[in-house]
Amino acid sequence: MKIRLEEITWGGVIKDGIPSLDNPDLTGAAPFVFVSSGFLYRSNKLMFDRETNSLWNQFTGKPVVGPLADSGIELRQRPVVITTGRDWVAGNPDTRGLALNTGHRRNYGSGVVYSDYFASNDLMFTALVDQSTYQQKSYVFGIRVMGSAKAWPLKYFAQNPVINDQVAGLPVVLIGNAKTRTVRAYERGEHEFSLDGEVLRAAGGGVWVLGEDSLSGNGVALARVPGHIAYWFAWNNYLGAESEIYGP
Repeated sequence: MKIRLEEITWGGVIKDGIPSLDNPDLTGAAPFVFVSSGFLYRSNKLMFDRETNSLWNQFTGKPVVGPLADSGIELRQRPVVITTGRDWVAGNPDTRGLALNTGHRRNYGSGVVYSDYFASNDLMFTALVDQSTYQQKSYVFGIRVMGSAKAWPLKYFAQNPVINDQVAGLPVVLIGNAKTRTVRAYERGEHEFSLDGEVLRAAGGGVWVLGEDSLSGNGVALARVPGHIAYWFAWNNYLGAESEIYGP
């Protein structure tokens, strides 16, 4: 085991009680298939894979209990963005979405089950968290690269939607909307970005366009940096002193 057994609690759902939506047209033979275990660790879900029944920490992407605990496997991070359906379809008109008719009785509609949880400052299950600066359910945008981690509290994007910064020596630019919790991060090289009205520009001029893979302008494409929105309690619980926290 890689985590403390006494910190694992039952989350109120039996193993496989939240059915995984397995789609053979989208999942090949090689990837693990992950299913809800019904267990939580520090108020965050533990998944299990059908192939080995190992428990995985969904926040870190690492197996923590079972046959794979010492395997050294770590899932590769992907860029994730929260946005509205309207904005997503406008930029990705050929996108495909999950049909609500899943074949299971459980309702997978947006906000059906956890709306009360999202609207509250309380946790369903106890977790130790440093709340001296941020409340436990404050939102942060986090990046983990090259063995380092950094979090940007979402409130700062309300003051400045474009933040030029760096993590682990890598210059990055983050473009965010605190109201919709939409944040994307890109490598920025030597560029400094700012908004001119609703247009993103780099110092020296030129218009830049946000994409899901890259930030492009002046014939240059700057790579997207994997990152995601998280509750402060989760980020603090799993990374703690290992993470930098952005402050102007």
